[in-house]
Amino acid sequence: MNRFIRATALFPLLAATQTLQAADADTGKSLLESNCTSCHGDAVYTRENRRVTTLDGLNAQVMRCDQSLGLKWFDDDIDAVTSYLNKTYYHFK
Repeated sequence: MNRFIRATALFPLLAATQTLQAADADTGKSLLESNCTSCHGDAVYTRENRRVTTLDGLNAQVMRCDQSLGLKWFDDDIDAVTSYLNKTYYHFK
């Protein structure tokens, strides 16, 4: 595979990371408090052996939670929750 094709393949990943960082953390906090921490608190985000180790992994976990709970959040909502969790607990770059 040539370098141009490999470099082009990275653009969607970079754009997704920038979107997550710019998402509305206040909206994410509200969604999280009303749908997530009301059941399991915030201990899952502060434990030593967290399963999530990257920003992309955090976003994927938020998507899994959305699907398993049947919340039907929009992509912007998932990004906002991911942004809030990252800003508050994870601090991924």
